[in-house]
Amino acid sequence: MNSQSVIQFFDKILNDLYQSVYLFLGGSLDDQTLNWAERGLSLAATMIKILILLSLIGFVYWLLVYCVKHTQRFLHVSHRGMRIVRAVLRYVWFVTSLIAVMMQIGFHADTVKATAKAAAWAGFYYVLWATSGRMLSGVLKHYELNASIEQLLKNMILVVVLVLVFASVLAQFGFDIVSLVAGLGIVGLAVGFAAQSTLANFIAGITILIEQSFQVGDWIRLGDKEGRVVKISLRATQILDRDNIIIIIPNSTVSSSEVVNLTSKKMIRFDVKARIALEADISQARSIIVKLLSKDEVVLKHPAPMATVSEVGEYGVYFIVRFWVAPVSVARIPIIKENITEKIKRALDEAGIKAPYPHMRLIMPDDGLQIIKPTPAVGTDDGIEENIELAERKN
Repeated sequence: MNSQSVIQFFDKILNDLYQSVYLFLGGSLDDQTLNWAERGLSLAATMIKILILLSLIGFVYWLLVYCVKHTQRFLHVSHRGMRIVRAVLRYVWFVTSLIAVMMQIGFHADTVKATAKAAAWAGFYYVLWATSGRMLSGVLKHYELNASIEQLLKNMILVVVLVLVFASVLAQFGFDIVSLVAGLGIVGLAVGFAAQSTLANFIAGITILIEQSFQVGDWIRLGDKEGRVVKISLRATQILDRDNIIIIIPNSTVSSSEVVNLTSKKMIRFDVKARIALEADISQARSIIVKLLSKDEVVLKHPAPMATVSEVGEYGVYFIVRFWVAPVSVARIPIIKENITEKIKRALDEAGIKAPYPHMRLIMPDDGLQIIKPTPAVGTDDGIEENIELAERKN
């Protein structure tokens, strides 16, 4: 390829670009000569008309905003309502400006008309979404449903509104919405089969949020796991156990298992066990235990704690000590029960009431061992000990 051919090649490219710019500015292919002066004047006139139209539209928008702002007190419109009105006015201003520009730069009338209809549908769905959110908040507040359900329903409404907006806008430009929806349905069915476990957790999460068997902050027991609920999402529920470990449980597992809510009421009852000797005074021991619990800061005064005899055994009298605590103390229940058991032991020891342990005597005769039936005795309960006595019968 010689230099002449290269020059001709680039000349052709520049000429095509030259004509493309001319056509873009409103020129015609029928023109024998490119009249740039005429095109420049036409473009300048168009720009001036666009600026005038945008200025007029902007002035009307400013005037409407000014009127709405100064009539808010008289109309008793809330702050949220004012935000919606101003958002609608901004949207109308933008759409009107866009249509004005499209009309001046030569868009086809059908395209302008379709754009106006699509914008009207989009604005209608925005107002619908904004007002439905406010109505939804009022309904949920009336039925005392938590914020998680409100956010979930708002997200679902937003998705539905977006789908309707998408379909309405495409319909105005001649797209076949029925075929598109059918295709999306097939895709959704395929995705549903591929993500069955995820959908199961999603549906279970919605059920948990609607039923409100437990909420964030409740202390629950699920099988061998126990902890405070810190988050309920659409996929899983997170609980924080006593070891400060986050346990993430799929919602499908939660919904199909037995869940014990320990903090659903204002108080919860627990119990510990105590034991005294058979010959000890039951009334005195009960009085000591109840007095001790009534002074404990964690134990509620109403209902009052109680100590009842659950069993009179072979080696002592067994008490079951019941007391009530507030939900905030449930996380410390193991330590609370251990401290109460220790305090009961010390209080009974100070009162001279000992805990029994098995006592066995073994007598060694000349002709062999004779086992005597175990008898109750009083002593320390550091562990079950055996006192063995060896006696030798005299001849």
